[in-house]
Amino acid sequence: MDDPYQNNINQQGETYPTYGGGEYTYPYQADYPPQEEEDAASDVTEGHDEDEQMYEGEYQGIPHPDEIKEARRAARREARMKARMAAEVEEETLPEQYESIMEDCGHGRFQWTLFTVLGLALMADGVECFVVSFALPSAEKDMCLSNADKGMLGLIVYVGMMIGAVLWGSLADKLGRRQCLLYALAINCIFSFLSCFAQGYGIFIFLRLCSGIGIGGSVPIVYTYFAEFLQMDKRGEHLSWLCLFWMLGGLYASFTAWGIIPHYGWGFSMGTEFQFHSWRVFVLVCFLPSVAALAGLVFMPESPRFLLETARHDEAWMILKQVHDTNWRAKGEPERVFHVKMLILNSNRTDPSKAAHIHDCDEFTDYYGLGAWFPDQIKYLQFEEYESNVKIFHREKVERFHFNFTLQNQVHKEGQYIHDRFINIEIRNVKFEESLFENCYFEDIRSTDTFFENCTLKNTVFYNTDLWEDSKFINCKLENTTFLHPKKGCHLNFQEENDILIYLVSFLGSLSVLPGNILACLLMDKIGRLKIIGGSMLGSAGCTFFVFLCFSQWAVVLFHCLFFAASAAAWNGIEVITVELYPASKRATAFGVLNGTCKLAAIISTFTFGKFIGITKIIPIILSLSALVCGGLLAFKLPETREVILQ
Repeated sequence: MDDPYQNNINQQGETYPTYGGGEYTYPYQADYPPQEEEDAASDVTEGHDEDEQMYEGEYQGIPHPDEIKEARRAARREARMKARMAAEVEEETLPEQYESIMEDCGHGRFQWTLFTVLGLALMADGVECFVVSFALPSAEKDMCLSNADKGMLGLIVYVGMMIGAVLWGSLADKLGRRQCLLYALAINCIFSFLSCFAQGYGIFIFLRLCSGIGIGGSVPIVYTYFAEFLQMDKRGEHLSWLCLFWMLGGLYASFTAWGIIPHYGWGFSMGTEFQFHSWRVFVLVCFLPSVAALAGLVFMPESPRFLLETARHDEAWMILKQVHDTNWRAKGEPERVFHVKMLILNSNRTDPSKAAHIHDCDEFTDYYGLGAWFPDQIKYLQFEEYESNVKIFHREKVERFHFNFTLQNQVHKEGQYIHDRFINIEIRNVKFEESLFENCYFEDIRSTDTFFENCTLKNTVFYNTDLWEDSKFINCKLENTTFLHPKKGCHLNFQEENDILIYLVSFLGSLSVLPGNILACLLMDKIGRLKIIGGSMLGSAGCTFFVFLCFSQWAVVLFHCLFFAASAAAWNGIEVITVELYPASKRATAFGVLNGTCKLAAIISTFTFGKFIGITKIIPIILSLSALVCGGLLAFKLPETREVILQ
């Protein structure tokens, strides 16, 4: 078919003038111009005179049908192109939009309320790290623990927290931050409460393991949860302030232990089978921060950033509006309108390249080992001083004497005790070697680390004592010796086991974190995360080196406090940068893995460093020094995240 736009000649050879110009021209003729090949020919040409062959919309400004169709096609092409472009930049614009929304919501009452609730959860984690170590000296006597049992009880909390960190961190990226934190705190509360009443070692250690699994989820979830309610310029500072609550947990545990455990009369007993001594009251009090956090968390909403990751946009919008309205009402501007009408979809892609960076900070986990080594070293120095004051009695002979005073830190060799009475006394750290007891009477005796070795006992009676035949008498010859109504359980010697210095050391160590925390809060958003982490770790290494010069208890206490003060800022920086390096879909999982690795290092280093107590302090110091220096230098290889929008 000939193209009607090439010439305008009718069938009789007459030429018509044309309308328009350029690419398209339309003849003044009775019929409409032929359209594109896909359009049908018009049938309006029939019955019209030559005088009426002009396009009747020409002088009315009405566009020609071809122009209308072409405009529609162009609009459809443009719409398809915009849709493709929107799909390509979707993931990039969601974090930017979310950051803009948080800036519009402002920082106010909502964030401070959430700060307090999550701070209590973090405080509960700090308490959990101290509760067993404070209760152990009394618990080991109450439950007659061996050295192996004591070591297991001390480590079991870290095992539970390691499992909990990895478990709850990964679940928080699937089920939600608030939901998993509620579950974790509830588990901690239940099993902590039950452990207060457990009488046997096996059930007690199981309950503390479960309690640790619960509280282990607090650290990875708390920082992830809070960060997603903060705008970029507030994130580093306020996450660092949140770290102060962990310090408060240590102070709370130290203060309550000192105030409760030495008061033996604060407990009660039901016969000889159920004992509830003061250390159990202390364990009971220590789960109160977790209860308070759990109660407050009930009234907090889920993280809207998590809801966007799981395509729950309506819920996310409602929570963001709640944050906006809560803050501006508190600031006296309730008329402020939340302008966001639609939230961008998320393609849920992650950047796997960032996953390699944060493991550079794992060197810092020797902090736990050295932190545990300081108190053990102080105890060893105390023991050395105690041993140096031991009194030795050789070949003494005592007849018809009434012992009504405490025997303490003594060694009796080849002595003879005839017709003597030991009634209602304490015997602490006393050893009888190759001695003779004849016609003696022991009643209501409470003993600590007291043994009879290679002794001979004739016609002797033990009534209501904890001097048991099968454990206190080593290679002894017993002739006509009777054990009547032996005591069950172990003696609680609060004057010896609950040394005020140990509580003071833990209290000062927790308090010394304060300067490092404040410094990190003030400088985190000014000089950046990397300088905070690297400088703090190298400063901690310097403090570790000077421990070589510590030969007294108070010198160890001094450098213990300096080490904690120097290392606190690095912990803050690591926690902030972990939140910022990982995308929302992997953030809690990554934090959980990091925290779990820290707890694993705590288990290994505590066990390893403990083996060198009393042997040498060179190896623990060299290991810690090397780890801190390497970690401090590697920290500068991490990407700076100070002005990075949360992905």
